[in-house]
This record gives sequence, C-alpha cells and structure tokens, in this order.
Amino acid sequence: MSSLFEFLFKYRPLVFEQGDFTFAASTGVRILVMVGGLLAIAAIATYALARGRSSPLDRGIMAGLRLGLLGLVVFALLQPTLVVSTVVPQQNFLGVLIDDSRSMGLADEDGTPRSSFVSSQLVPGENTLADQLSEGFVLRYFRFSDVARRVASPAELGFAGPRTDLATALDAARQELSGVPLSGLVVVTDGADTGDRPIAEALVPLQASGVPVFTVGLGEEVIRPDIEVGRVELPRQILEGSTVLVDVMVTQHGMGEGSVPLIVEDDLSILTEETIQLGPDGEPVVARVAFQLEEPGPHRVRFRIPPQPGERVERNNAREVLVEVQGQREKILYFEGEPRFEVKFTRRAVEEDENLQLVILQRTAESKFLRLSVTDSTELQFGFPTSREELYRYRGLILGSVEASHFTHDQLSMIADFVSERGGGLLFLGGRRAFAEGGWAGTPVEDVMPVVLGPPAASDEGFFTEVTVTPTPAGLSHPTVQLDAALDEVSDRWSALPPLTIVNEVSDTKPGATALLTGASPDMPDDQVVLAFQRYGSGKAAAFTVQDSWLWQMHADVPLEDRSHESFWQQMLRWLVDGVPTPVTAAVARERVDPGTSLRLTATVADSTYIEVNDAEVVARVTTPTGAIEELPLGWTVERDGAYAGELRPTEEGEYEVEIVARREGATLGTSRTYFRAGPGDDEFFGAGRRTAFLQRVAAETGGQSYTPETVSSLPEDISVTGAGVTLVEDRDLWDMPILFLLMLLLMGSEWGFRRIRGLA
Repeated sequence: MSSLFEFLFKYRPLVFEQGDFTFAASTGVRILVMVGGLLAIAAIATYALARGRSSPLDRGIMAGLRLGLLGLVVFALLQPTLVVSTVVPQQNFLGVLIDDSRSMGLADEDGTPRSSFVSSQLVPGENTLADQLSEGFVLRYFRFSDVARRVASPAELGFAGPRTDLATALDAARQELSGVPLSGLVVVTDGADTGDRPIAEALVPLQASGVPVFTVGLGEEVIRPDIEVGRVELPRQILEGSTVLVDVMVTQHGMGEGSVPLIVEDDLSILTEETIQLGPDGEPVVARVAFQLEEPGPHRVRFRIPPQPGERVERNNAREVLVEVQGQREKILYFEGEPRFEVKFTRRAVEEDENLQLVILQRTAESKFLRLSVTDSTELQFGFPTSREELYRYRGLILGSVEASHFTHDQLSMIADFVSERGGGLLFLGGRRAFAEGGWAGTPVEDVMPVVLGPPAASDEGFFTEVTVTPTPAGLSHPTVQLDAALDEVSDRWSALPPLTIVNEVSDTKPGATALLTGASPDMPDDQVVLAFQRYGSGKAAAFTVQDSWLWQMHADVPLEDRSHESFWQQMLRWLVDGVPTPVTAAVARERVDPGTSLRLTATVADSTYIEVNDAEVVARVTTPTGAIEELPLGWTVERDGAYAGELRPTEEGEYEVEIVARREGATLGTSRTYFRAGPGDDEFFGAGRRTAFLQRVAAETGGQSYTPETVSSLPEDISVTGAGVTLVEDRDLWDMPILFLLMLLLMGSEWGFRRIRGLA
C-alpha cells in the first residue's frame, strides 16, 4: 500500500506527515487563477446556451467534468509544495542499538536465525542497510543485553546475553551521544524486553530531548509448533508441611489440543505429576497442582513439560520458582468472648501442628480470662493487648463471639491497623456476639470485614438457621478448602460433611471480597456467606460465619478417622499467617542471574510497631556457594520510607544466601533471609515471538517509526525527514504528482465518453 501511495503521490506517506503544505506560485500565476475562474464561467455559460438533443442534466454533468479538469489545472499552476525539514548529510550522528541476547539466536521457520539480519545488513558491505545509513549519518554502534556498551562493529556480537534490558540500553546510548547532533536511535531487536525497569522511564528523556527511536523487529510474531509454561506464582515463604495449591498456565501454538504431562519436582524428588489437556491454538489453559514441601530451607520447585516432538523452542517448557520452607512456630491470638465448644475443638485441631501456636484468651466472666498456650506468665495477663507493640507480636488474630463494646476505641483502631499497617491476618468467627449482633457496625473494624453487616436480628430469639456448606468455584482453588483431599475429590468431601448452624445473617460480601464457602438453607431464599476474605491494606481479613464447626468432628455421621475438621483449621490458620511480614524483609530483584550480572538487593525496615525507619544501619551478609561471607551495606533509597537497597555482582555459579540485618542505635530491629542462584537462565526464551505492538509503541511515543526486515529499506529516507539534529528546509514539488495527470486524463476521458454515450459527440 505504501509503494502504491508513493507511485501516485510521488512521496511516501511519512513525507506528507512531516511536511507543511503550501503554494509556491508567483503573483503572475495567481492572476491566471482569476482568468481561469472567468473561463469556468464561460464554460458553464456555453453549456447553458447550448440547445439540441442535450438535456439540462446532460449539460450539468459535462459542465461539472470540465470544471473539475480546470480545477486540477489551476491547482497544478499554483505549484503545490511540501516544505520538509531534512537532516544535513554527514552532519549528524545515528545510534544503532543491537540486541545481543540469547533470543536472537532463535531460528525462524526457514531455519535462519534472527541474528543473520545483523550480519547481512548491519555489517558494512555492498549496498547493505549500514552502507545506506552511513551515506547520511555518522554511525555509532551499541550492543545491549543485561548491560549496554559501545562496539566498533556489529561483527563483535556473540548473541549470548542473559536478558534484554532495553530501557538501560536507550539511556546509555542517549547519554553517550548527548554531546553530538543526534538524529535518532535505531533499535534492532525482537522486542523481548526482560529488563527490570519500565520502558517508560527511558522514553521520557528521549521525548524531552526530541530524539526519535526507530525500531526494527526481527523474528516471527508466533513461533509454531511450541508449548510454553507461563509464569507461576508461588509464595516466597511457606510453613513446613503446608499444602501448596498452584495454578500453572500453559499455552500451545501449532501443537494441537492433545494432552501432555506436567511434572512438579524439586532438587530431591518429583513432588507430583498431572496430565493436562492443551487448549486451542494460542489460548492458555490453567493446570491446578497441589503438593507439599517438608524440609525447612530453600527449595527450587520446577514445573516442566517434557519436550514434545517437533517443538522449535524447548527451553520455555519449564519454570523454576524459589520457595523457602520455614520451620518456626507462628503465633496466633484467639480471643473468645464466652465459653463454647468452638474454642476447645479448634485448639485440639491444631495442637498437633508443630508450626502453629494458637494462644487462647477466653473471657470467663467480667474482667476474668482463661489463658492457654501462652509463652510465659506475663503474656496477656491483663487481657486483650492495649498497645500495638504487644498485639503486633502475633502474626494472626481470631475474634470469636465477642461484642465490640468490650474494646476501647484505641483497641478497635489498633485491630484495624493490625491488618492494614502491620499486615497481619484477621479472622472473624460467627456467634451470638459477633458481626451485627455484636454491635460491630460503625466501628473502625467494620471496614476490615469482608462481609456486609446488615441490621441485627429484630426478634428477641435472634436469627438461627441450619446450612449445608458448599465450596464456591473460587473456593475450590483456595488452600483453606482442600481438606487434604485430591483435587478431584474436594467437592465430594464437602458434600459428605454434616450441616452447621448460623446465628448471624450474612448474605453479601463487599466489593473486592471473595466468597469461598456458602451455606444453603431451606428456610432462607438466599445462600448465606460461610467463608469469605479480602485484602485490606498490607494484610488480609476473613469471615467464617458459622458457630459450630466442631460438628465436623463430633457429629454422629462423621467417621472417627475423618480428619476434615483438623485439616480445615490447620490449612485455614496456615493461610491466615501466610505472607505476614516481619519488621525486616529482604528481597532480590531476580531469583536467577548470570554470573557477573548486577543484582539489586532490597530491604524494608520497620520498628516493633511497624513504622518504617530511615536511619537504620542495614547490612546484607551474602554467603556464596563456596561458603565465603561478604558484607554489603544497604543505603536508604529516599524513594519511600523504610526502603533500603544495594547492588551485588555474583561471580560464582550456585546458590547464594542473603541475610539482611538491621540495627538502630545499637539495638537489632530484625533480620531476614532470601536466596538466589547464579547461573544461566532461560528468561529470553519465554514469549520469544516478535513483540510488534511493544516496538510500535516505543517508536510512536518518541516520534519514530517501526519496521520489519521486509520494510526496513525505507529507513534511511525516513530518518532524513523525521530525524533531529542539524537540519535544513527543503521544498518538494507536488505539481507533477502522477495522480494529478491521471485525474486529468480521467476527467477528459469521462467527458468524451459521456458525449459518445449520449450521442452528443
């Protein structure tokens, strides 16, 4: 289409976009326009005076054709012109950035690697793209992968870089060429940007300085046949023995809708194996797998599909995720406002779990409490905590059948902050003093609840109904609902459990909350919410609205060997404290880096009340694979409170342990550990098709153009009219455009043909 436009209008569409239209005719020619107007009137008068066999319509059509022809002649005589700014040859520089990452070694369907474009077009030779560009510009070459640097020639590239950091490459080229007249930057890549920085950070300074980016996209947009394992989301830390439920996304192109095995393994053994059915071409399917990790310490969990016959890319068939299994006990405070069986059986359900410490505070009378499983005699000796420091020692909080008026306003605010600021997990239980019946509406804690509180029961007898509990579709994929059953048996396990009772009418969840269990009752038109949760600030809150889950243990219809009650509460409380932060948290930007590649270490530091501190002394103790220990101080980033960061460049291959220690005024605020591995990665082979939309966006936002190997021949001319730097103004005539002469011939031929058809010739 572009070539046809250029044939008809003499120049490519880009020239018209960049140029300003004007008429270059002199005053004498403009007088001719007036004469032309008189001739047009004369032509119309000629047809108006004509008689014979012509009708008024015939005369009108012929007059219109003649006027059109005359208008084209007048337009050409006015000398239409495009005023275009073009760069001065050999007075400007052009940066050529070439992707040097591993994905450039991938071969297209014809077996030609993407890197062949670089050797055939960007290495100076005979009539190559590099030769055409060098006729108008001084070229400066850059290679980029994890880092960007100048090279004398593209022939130096090895296409073995571990990742593609386009933002860093654009910054490096812009800064190095900032002192010279720069017409633009040409980026040759497949668009598989795997860097840590958002591309927008690099585009803004280019926009401000008026430097356009011209992208040349290499490779096929879709690689066929191929299977790719999508990103897998796993918590970085889990408790020992927790069941991990993971959704794995798998996409196939050109492989057909068959079945393939999905194997989940760590360094020691195969954890589980599932057979999954592939979806339609290009449509991802979600495979759900469940497994457990027992040994404390870091585990590398690998999700892989064995290479299938005919696959063109095999290194995107597996994802590896680092998970730290923790063996410590997590403290959860359970405050119950009245003696009831729920306390006894909930405590019994988790007492065998060595990783959960359920501390019981049960009100037995006014200002009298029963304390169970406390660490020492001073813990909770005055009842519910009255300070944030005391409450924030717990990772989770359970509020049973207790009225809101039992707490002071400061305590209610503190409970809300326990979730939003401390990041803890809060569970509300049903009971005659819970939810609306407990007067929680209008308190600071109501906002934390994932359910909508209606008015309390109107009758003196209160609300009461028996419900059969059923998982929702979202619940079937949540770890709290699994009951340690096989994935295809979860629904059957729930249908075998006896019904429970509810004394709080709760039928709606808040926007953004997720219902996991619902209860159906023949006495109620709508299902009741049994279990729901929502994220709130830094933490999460759940509501379990039944009052007697202990029936799942003691009902006559429940077999003695059935452990559904124990499994539910253990998984519930493990989930409640999952991901709850400590005052000091450590993180790495990447779980795997190539040796010699820079890695960013970050830490978030807060005091015992979880207020971020900016004046701490933070040190990262890095243990290398050979056991050597290196200390790296981390500095406050200034970007946000409590955030510290530093750069590490590992040199050995293998597993690294990073321990972050934060101190303030000689006292230790806390420690945290994280891990990463140094070694070759496969990031470049995921989503390895050409990312055309991304490259078009980079070009469009900077005023450049995007190309493929088939259209890149117009790049030198396009840069000459769109590039920055030293420019001159050039007039380009439009009066001799082929489209004008073709239209003139068409109008003359049309008039003659019309006369012949009407018998007027």
